[in-house]
Amino acid sequence: MDILNPYVAVIFFSLLIIISYLFNLLSSKSGIPSVLLLIALGVLIKLGSDFLGLPTGDYLFDILEVLGIVGLIMIVLEAALDLELNRSKWPVISKSLIVAFTSLIGSSLVIALVIQYFLIDDFIIALVYAIPLSIISSAIIIPSVGEMTEEKREFMIYESTFSDILGIMYFYFLIGNIDSKNVGNVIWDVSSNIILTILISLVASYVLVLVFQRLRTEVKLFLLVAVLLLLYAVGKLFHLSSLLIILVFGLVLNNYKLFFRGKLRKWINIRAVHSILNNFHMITIETAFVVRTLFFVLFGLTIDLSLLQDLDALLESIIIVVLLFAVRAVFLKLVLKKDLKPQLFMAPRGLITILLFFAIPVGLQVEEFNTAILLYTILITSSAMAIALISSGKHIEPVAASQLAYWREMDKQIEEIPEQEKHQTPEEIEEKKEDVS
Repeated sequence: MDILNPYVAVIFFSLLIIISYLFNLLSSKSGIPSVLLLIALGVLIKLGSDFLGLPTGDYLFDILEVLGIVGLIMIVLEAALDLELNRSKWPVISKSLIVAFTSLIGSSLVIALVIQYFLIDDFIIALVYAIPLSIISSAIIIPSVGEMTEEKREFMIYESTFSDILGIMYFYFLIGNIDSKNVGNVIWDVSSNIILTILISLVASYVLVLVFQRLRTEVKLFLLVAVLLLLYAVGKLFHLSSLLIILVFGLVLNNYKLFFRGKLRKWINIRAVHSILNNFHMITIETAFVVRTLFFVLFGLTIDLSLLQDLDALLESIIIVVLLFAVRAVFLKLVLKKDLKPQLFMAPRGLITILLFFAIPVGLQVEEFNTAILLYTILITSSAMAIALISSGKHIEPVAASQLAYWREMDKQIEEIPEQEKHQTPEEIEEKKEDVS
């Protein structure tokens, strides 16, 4: 039998999805992050491929990069669709932003010093390698906080999302201005880039919501995904902070009551927008699940197991992780002041770390950096998170599961809205309900 024919590929893909689903069930019972299980599965597949003499060429790195980009977009969009913007949320938003920013900067500088001491003499290049290791993985955090209290869950979702966005911006701004000698120019480039990206994001988000609520075709949700992917890619080509485009769109769609006010109220069809929001939320969850599965399995396939025998890399990884948690503890204590468990140890590295590591330009790559440090850091931080969750009596449960009841209730409320009221604003509808009662 030809093991490389398309039917075998379909069987292989189907089995990966089924196994990944089973891993999620196992994770919910044991507390072991499914990411670790997926990487282990990829390593086992690699060992089997090597035993059978099957090729696993360099093309896997290209596939990995594409999957990483799509996965990143879906994960950030999934997070944005779960975030509510109102005055009551401002304390958790501000605290998570402060912790994400200060921990990112502090961790990157400390890790850069460690890398400079052990591996790379140039501090700036060491910082390029340190930034990916300083970013918390929302790809691991978001599916893992379903059983936490609402305040802690929202804090972790916001923090991991901010860490992803700020980390990616930090990384690309550094490599884009690495030869610049004028600090003023760098600050201007960064600030103007962020402001321009936010303005473009707001305009694009308003246009997309207004256009897609009026589409009457059945096939429109993946069309919306395609448009977002297009905006992200085009933004990258023009060196914009493209991830902000995705985040802002998700926030505008999920918080349309806030963004469509005043004269814009009459442009909103509540029933249509809610239908898009509900269905789009489920699509992002499902797509993110599939992409995460393929990404981490392929990452396991690309691991050179011989590198893991380097005890120096293990020691350096342990030092890095200890310093990561130390820096995190300082800023969590300053901002949250108390009740730091299990948030302190919920700082896994994952998809963004891998994606940015592969994005380091050829001119900045150095042979002295052992990629085993990358894998060890991911394994140790993910294991620490699992232990922290288990010790606090919690398991890993997807956030999406805790949202299903909410969406079902919202569906019922929308169905109860009379046809003639479907263009009214939420505030007007609530006022009418109060008058009737």
